[in-house]
Amino acid sequence: MKYRTKPVEIEAVRWTGLNLEEIKAFVGESLIYDIHGTAWEIEEGRPHVYMKIRTLEGDMTVSVGDYIIKGLIGEFYPCKPGVFEEKYELIN
Repeated sequence: MKYRTKPVEIEAVRWTGLNLEEIKAFVGESLIYDIHGTAWEIEEGRPHVYMKIRTLEGDMTVSVGDYIIKGLIGEFYPCKPGVFEEKYELIN
């Protein structure tokens, strides 16, 4: 048998490496992160943030450029840019 994904709208935010506050507001308690180094505090580069998301399948690492998707039941998970761009399109 073959199946097709049902049309569904999702919410997602892309991790740029600089939008930690936006990610924290979006993901909430499912976010695990740690900031290494302090040079960014005096505008010497960007922070080194190590980030994971608590998903239904366990903790998953988020890399800069990944999208963080809010699933159908309110769960969160990361998605690589290539997969995201093949599967989703922006709606207005």
